[in-house]
Amino acid sequence: MDPDKAAIFIQLAPMLAVGCIAITVGWVATTWMRIKNGYPLENQWGKSVYPKTDQEAAERVKLLTNENAELRAEVGSMKDRLANVERIVTDDSHRLTQEIDQLRDKRAN
Repeated sequence: MDPDKAAIFIQLAPMLAVGCIAITVGWVATTWMRIKNGYPLENQWGKSVYPKTDQEAAERVKLLTNENAELRAEVGSMKDRLANVERIVTDDSHRLTQEIDQLRDKRAN
């Protein structure tokens, strides 16, 4: 081997080693964060590989789904009530008074 090429190789070898180590550490850290946060992993062909879920996680998802449905129903009823309140607030007070008087007259008859 030529002495000039050997000198260049000796100078580049530590940088290549540090680069390879940095890439490996980055790959391990990324994989660990994906597992920790529940993201799917990828196999050699790029297909998603989901870690196995335990019974506790499945039960938690079921409970959260039920709670979500209940909260959506409650928000729907609150929207209906709010629409009625907005209608009452934005109506003419004169017209509202007339409607109340008409109801009283019907009740009196």
